[in-house]
Amino acid sequence: MPTMEHDVQKLTLKREVELTGAVSFIAGTMIGSGIFISPQYVLAAIGSPGASLVIWACCGLLAMLGGLSYAELGTVIPESGAEYIYMLRTVGKVVAFMFVFTFINVMRPVSASGIALAFAEYVVAPFYSCSPPQLVVKCVAAAGILTLAVVNCLNVRLATGIQVVTMVVKVLALAVIVLGGAVTLFQGQSNSFNNFFKGTNIGANSIGIAFYQGLWSYDGWNTLNYLTEELKHPEVNLPRALVIAISMVTALYLMVNVSYLTVMTPKELMSSTAVAVTWGNKMFGNWGWIMSVAAALSAFGSLNGTFFSGGRVCFVAAREGHMPDILSMAHVHRLTPSPALIFTTTISLIVLIPGDFQSIVNYFSFTAWFFYAITLSGLLYLKIKKPELPRPYRVPILIPILVLIAAVFLVLAPIIDDPQIEYLYVTLFIFSGVLVYVPFIHYKLCPGLLRKLTVFLQLFLEVAPAEKNL
Repeated sequence: MPTMEHDVQKLTLKREVELTGAVSFIAGTMIGSGIFISPQYVLAAIGSPGASLVIWACCGLLAMLGGLSYAELGTVIPESGAEYIYMLRTVGKVVAFMFVFTFINVMRPVSASGIALAFAEYVVAPFYSCSPPQLVVKCVAAAGILTLAVVNCLNVRLATGIQVVTMVVKVLALAVIVLGGAVTLFQGQSNSFNNFFKGTNIGANSIGIAFYQGLWSYDGWNTLNYLTEELKHPEVNLPRALVIAISMVTALYLMVNVSYLTVMTPKELMSSTAVAVTWGNKMFGNWGWIMSVAAALSAFGSLNGTFFSGGRVCFVAAREGHMPDILSMAHVHRLTPSPALIFTTTISLIVLIPGDFQSIVNYFSFTAWFFYAITLSGLLYLKIKKPELPRPYRVPILIPILVLIAAVFLVLAPIIDDPQIEYLYVTLFIFSGVLVYVPFIHYKLCPGLLRKLTVFLQLFLEVAPAEKNL
């Protein structure tokens, strides 16, 4: 991208995000569809209510330690872009390209598909007494993806309004679940807590899959690192916001899970396809559908957030010459990142065809923690090899080492304990980024063809290079 555009972007990224906004940004991103649909999968994988609560607490601790490690990275490398920019500055262009290639082609679309499936499960749950047909669920999920893609392409204000409304709904829904569980618990209903750890699965695969499902609900702990350049006093506010937000979310998730286990038996929870609906039916009878609406709106808001934040990594990668310029462009009138949104929507719909929620979450988590491990290795490299770099914020070296060990375990445990061909496919796709990088990025083959395609798409989509507010 030309130097002028680079400079304009730099000039327009103002440090306007304060501590309150930073906490809200992290917590609002983390609290989404996961807590309404992952608990049954965590319990099914680990086998006992007590172990499931331990998993939820450990997921929160892991997110906290990962966040603090990222806080040091964010102050040593004070640029927006999170993993992409950290890998670019520590392990080099090839690995950074592998990440952004996988992120844009797999991680973001897979995340959108998983959230859309959660949304669809809650939309159709009140209409079926047993598990709804997968075709119906996937059609509703596709409709949700297409609707929000159109909204985000056409109107930023409407997309923002959806985010605000759904944030209020999700907080109210979780408050109702916590209060309902507390009332039931005080009434003496605590059968689920008898033999609390009976039936715990202690295999590496069971623990790894339980962590995958739980960490899906914590996804977003690294959100603030995508906009480090816009955070006021990042050396203070970045770690402080992380500690406050992740502590709040962890406590909330634990209370919600206790409520689920108080109102439902473990068997009821594991057999439910929409746990908040089952909880609502047991608590409110005929009015249980209210929880279905609330959970669906929460997932809808999370899906909207996925699209709403879509242009940032594309922009940074295109700025570094690692992605086609077209993915960083915005509509000339509506100022929305429509090319990136259209691309993500297309891949999301393709992923939706063969995928189910549990598999999508597992493969997303596998891929995410693979790259978290590389990013944390970069932090250890900076700590050991470049101690002279200014560090407004430091974490003890033990913390990134612990998170790195956990990341390696999460990547390897399911493969070693229960090998599945799908993990091989995901790994091959990640490394296929090298095959794209060498000819098209390093040697710049077919630049003329790419320029012609870019010009055609610019005219067809009415987009131009984005200079601000993406």
